[in-house]
Amino acid sequence: MSSREDEALALAAVDALTGQLALAPKPGLPDPRDLGARATRKDHCSLRWSARALAPGLAAMAAAARRTGEPSPELRAELGAIGRCTEHSVGLAGGGHRGALWTLGLLVAAAALDPGARSADVATAAKKIAAHRDRRAPRRPSRGSSVSAKYGAAGARGEARAGFPHVRRALDALARSRTAGADESEARLDALLTVMSTLQDTELLYTAGPLGLRHVQAGARGVLEAGGTTTEAGREALLALDADLHTRAWSPRGSAGLLAGALFVDALPVTAGPRAA
Repeated sequence: MSSREDEALALAAVDALTGQLALAPKPGLPDPRDLGARATRKDHCSLRWSARALAPGLAAMAAAARRTGEPSPELRAELGAIGRCTEHSVGLAGGGHRGALWTLGLLVAAAALDPGARSADVATAAKKIAAHRDRRAPRRPSRGSSVSAKYGAAGARGEARAGFPHVRRALDALARSRTAGADESEARLDALLTVMSTLQDTELLYTAGPLGLRHVQAGARGVLEAGGTTTEAGREALLALDADLHTRAWSPRGSAGLLAGALFVDALPVTAGPRAA
């Protein structure tokens, strides 16, 4: 794999993230309907702009994986260091995307280890990377890890160490919806709702507690049980859920990041195009 292919993987990951941002309506999440800040306190245009700041860091993660050649503790430590630098760059560009960076960074590195791999193999390789402890990580606990410890939720680390089961669920939902005749936006929204229906989202646990999390999960299941976004009943249920979460200021950010990961894996294998002049 060449540096051009590293860049191609990074750009494919950014495209997956901006593709997730472009969906509407997304319950409690920023989308193109936003004219200003919503429950996430992030303007949609700002999030799209800052997403592009992920590209250099993701390309560096792909290069690190290519150079290391195996899911080793050394690779895990290097990915962590690159991720912290990338968080700083994204913060300067407007912020956001921390959860997506964790998911996409591991999946990009896993894809770089085996350029011909598809979904199951990429998730397995990412699981092997995440199994190692980041020895250079700051000792202070993050908000997500504190919430995970308090409520016994898997959290972002648990999701990765389990081989991203919700990324795989989203991929299955995409395939089912496409086969059933949904257009691409509908298929992606159904995939998002599938993740929301079962994910123990630490962001929701922090803002809404266990009862709030179960409320959101039940709402997402209600949309899917009504037929999903391709049906009139499902669409009405989706709009009702969106209005409800907007009113409560609850945002299922963890689900959005995992959908971005699924969209990236769905686009594999990525072929490098000609380098721009």
